[in-house]
Order: sequence, then C-alpha cells, then structure tokens
Amino acid sequence: MRVWRSVYVGTVVVALVVGLGLWNPFTAATAKNRSDAIPRYVVDPFWPKPHPDKWVTGEVGGTCVDSLDHVFTVNRGFQATATTPNGLVSPETVVATPSPPVIEYDREGNVANAWPRDPAVQAILPQSIHGCFVDYQDNVWIAGNGDGIVQKWSHDGTTMLLQIGTKGVCDTPTGPGTCGNVAQKGSSTTLLNQPADIAVDPSNGEVYIADGYGNHRVVVFDKDGNFVRDWGGVGSGPGQFTPSDGGHPHCVVIGADDLVYACDRGQDRIQVFEKSGTFVKEIAVIPGTGTPGLGTAGSAWDVDFSRDGQQAVMYEVDGGNEVLWLFDRVTSTILAGFGRPGHQAGEFTFLHTVAADSRGNLFTGETVGGRRIQKFKLAGKVPDDKLEFLVPNGNPALRLLHYDPVKD
Repeated sequence: MRVWRSVYVGTVVVALVVGLGLWNPFTAATAKNRSDAIPRYVVDPFWPKPHPDKWVTGEVGGTCVDSLDHVFTVNRGFQATATTPNGLVSPETVVATPSPPVIEYDREGNVANAWPRDPAVQAILPQSIHGCFVDYQDNVWIAGNGDGIVQKWSHDGTTMLLQIGTKGVCDTPTGPGTCGNVAQKGSSTTLLNQPADIAVDPSNGEVYIADGYGNHRVVVFDKDGNFVRDWGGVGSGPGQFTPSDGGHPHCVVIGADDLVYACDRGQDRIQVFEKSGTFVKEIAVIPGTGTPGLGTAGSAWDVDFSRDGQQAVMYEVDGGNEVLWLFDRVTSTILAGFGRPGHQAGEFTFLHTVAADSRGNLFTGETVGGRRIQKFKLAGKVPDDKLEFLVPNGNPALRLLHYDPVKD
C-alpha cells in the first residue's frame, strides 16, 4: 500500500485553483515542511474476522457506520436468477455461500448481525444495492442503482420503515418507465431513476438522494417521503453532472458546515451546494482521470469526513486511480493519499466507498473484482523522511508525494 501527498500551490490561490479546475504543485520542500499535519493510516489485515458459514461477500456497494461504531456493508449481486439460483455469480459458488445482502460488523470485525436472510424479503430490496447510510436514529438506508427505489430499514433489519420510489419503475422523459440512463435531470416528484446514494439531515429528517445512474440530479424528500426540491442537470457547468452512465452524482453527503457534497464522478470533481441547491463551489480531485480512453470512471466516487467537530479532513474515494485521498476540508486541497491497484491488504480493486468511525478509523468497500471491505487504522502522522514522488496517470503536472506505511 502507498500513501501519497499532493503538492498543490499554497492557500493564497486555492480559490482560483478550485474555481478553474487547475492543478498547481507545491515544491517538494514546501510539502515536506507541512508533513507533520498529515494523518497516517495503516491497513489492518485481520479485520474483519472470518465470516460464518463459509460466507463470501458480493460487490460492496456501500459502507456506513452507526452510533456504536458498528460498520454496515451492503453487498450486491445476490439476486437469484434462472442460471444462478443461489444468487452469487462467482467461482466460489461451488464451496461457499452468499452472505446476506446487509452485514453489520462490531468494532472487532465480528459479524454482529446480517439481514435479510429470507429470500422473499431479499426480493423486495433494491436491485443492485448501491449506497448505505445510517441516520441520526440509527436507521439504515439503502438505494439501488439497478432500480428506482430508496429504502429505510430498522437498525436490525426486521422492518422496512419507508420506501421512496417504485420498485422496477423509473422516471423517464415520457413518464414512468424502464430504469436506465437518460440524458435528463429528471422531473418526477415520486419516482427516481437508479439512485446511487443517500444522506439524511439530522436537523429535520430531510432525505437527500443522489439520483445519478439514470437521472442526473440531487433530489430531496421530507422525513415522510414527500418531494421537497431537486437540482442538477446534464453538462459540465456548475451544478451539472456528466451525462453518461456511471453515477453522476455518485455520492451525496451533508457536512457539518451545512453544505451538500455531491460526486460528479466522470468529471473528476466534487460539487458543493447549499441545502437549497444553490451552487457554492467545485473541488477538483485528479483532473483527466475521467477522460475517455483511460478506462476509468473518473476520480470522484465517494466522500466522508473526519469525526472531529470541524471535520478537518475530507476523505475522497478515487476508484479511477485506486487511491483514497485526504483533503483539507477548509481549503479543498489534497493533503495525502494512500492505496494502489492490487488485491493485497492495503491495495484496491474498484475502490468504491469510504466510511469513518468516531475513533478516526476508515472502512473502504470494493466492487467488481475486489468484493471486500478493509479497515485502515489511524496511526500518527506522516514522517518527512518517508516522503517520495509519484506521477499518477503519467502526467508530470500531477506530482504527488507518497510513503509506504506497511513497511514504515
């Protein structure tokens, strides 16, 4: 595993850098002088503990943390079909058993709960589960990027408390129809189109949905599931999202600053809004990652924040480069990053989501060929003498510094 540090310009021109989407490197000396402020993370190769009953997980479509620091994963790919009656498409079907779609782990990595286990109940879950959020009442929310619904479940998974949208029916330009990517913002006040993520405002219970695989908008409902407002559109301007499939917006998160952060994955940026939908700014991640021909889906996949009162660090998932970036939330600049492509502990294959607990630990979920969750423990600061240079995507303008926490 690698941990990398960006070499941006100083904060005097941060607004210009973010506003214009430019990438201007620090000198190595400046970066090293600030390295004592960079959190250091080390992978825990023994978390989680072995699953019971020969379970294997599917693609981890979402990770989230509750008030007890229990970690939830939503695992997609288990829906049964005529050719895969046990619902798991993988070589392990001969000797292993698919886990339930939702798994709850305790702090030590033991399975504390898993649901639903009844195939009839599994059938009502969103198709292709995607996104996970635990609200201020410890209810669990999940979406489905192959469906048109968002669901709210009791913490133990015994009761579905609310559903927004209609299963198998999506918002299209001609009205209710088949779910799938459409070059539109979306306009329905009752239907969604392949939602990717959810966030709930603790101040009033409003539900923010990244309606992004089919439509291209952020849509807000009240605590009872009634439409309140939406915003978005197709394009590259402020408040617009990439028109192609792939989740645009791919994430939605509410910060302690009362701003809404939405991932425009294909355009390598996090867009920031007031809760009303008014555009505030964009945060560039790794420009050029989403350019056609690189074989990636961009660098802006998911966001979470450190649990200190000021949320000083923003954690950003870059599945295009297989890196988890650490941003200074106030200046919107990258402080560091760790990870690289691979299957070993601390490496990533289709890095997809991140969630932080109250102790500063991070939990990452991987889809497609990764199909796992990993834990990264907070372990001090980055030492100056461990910093080296790296050039991502072969672009010398994107100079980053890294170190290897597994060795060091």
